[in-house]
Amino acid sequence: MRHSAYVFDAYGTLFDVHAAVRRHAEKIGPEGTLFSEIWRAKQLEYSWVRSLMGAYVDFWQLTQQALDFAFHKVPSADPSLRAALLDAYWNLDCYPEVPTVLKALKADGARLAILSNGSPGMLEAAVKSAALENVFDAVFSVDPVQRFKTDPAVYELVTTNWRLYPESVSFQSSNRWDVAGAGKFGFRTVWINRSGQPDEYADFPPGLILPSLESLKTLP
Repeated sequence: MRHSAYVFDAYGTLFDVHAAVRRHAEKIGPEGTLFSEIWRAKQLEYSWVRSLMGAYVDFWQLTQQALDFAFHKVPSADPSLRAALLDAYWNLDCYPEVPTVLKALKADGARLAILSNGSPGMLEAAVKSAALENVFDAVFSVDPVQRFKTDPAVYELVTTNWRLYPESVSFQSSNRWDVAGAGKFGFRTVWINRSGQPDEYADFPPGLILPSLESLKTLP
């Protein structure tokens, strides 16, 4: 059934986290893919560790720290590219189907939101860069609760602010761990498995698995 509220993870779901490195691929060299994967993996690892320690700093600081680690891990990458890569991260490409899908859901009367680890400034810049300012009814950053996903307090930002029961929310994420956390909270979950990853967290299965957001606009 159609839901009245559709909530989207940002990084990896709406916005391509590897776009920043791709823009500077020639300068980074043959290990660019590895470099980008390390940057992303450390960014997430730092968020989980800090949540567990209760030592919050915003996602922009973690993004910078993770990039610095990637430079040390991949010494062939030129550290002088640091500023350019960070600048590119503020203007990540959205996936090709994103504007059409979001506008179709909006036209059907659904409320749309982002729920992300990203800092408010990062999310504002990404939404503006993708020309999606008029599509979302809300952009929820974890900043107010100072916890990162998959802490239940993050998902509760949606239900509290919109006064909704969790089961009335359709939550879309490309991150399987995020889908597990949202499902545990009670959201109806859709795993956007863009890269054909094997399933995991079998005790917290997604409600639906799609290869992209494209099919979302045609679901009954």
